[in-house]
Amino acid sequence: MSKKGLDFRHKEVINVKDGKRLGFVQDVTADLETGTITSIIVPGENKFLSAFSNANDIVIPWQNIKCIGDDIILVEI
Repeated sequence: MSKKGLDFRHKEVINVKDGKRLGFVQDVTADLETGTITSIIVPGENKFLSAFSNANDIVIPWQNIKCIGDDIILVEI
């Protein structure tokens, strides 16, 4: 699974354990030494109420990503 960070923007993230829609990818984190993506970040449920806070963000480690499609990313968390 080799993808560029920008390829993740605007993809919906779904948890395969319960089928819950977690939201859309907001950002990614990467290891600057290796250039590999280490996790994706999805805004938390109350993002509209705390627009400038990252406290509710869901950080999903790369190893929890199960499948990356054209529009959807399946994760197991």
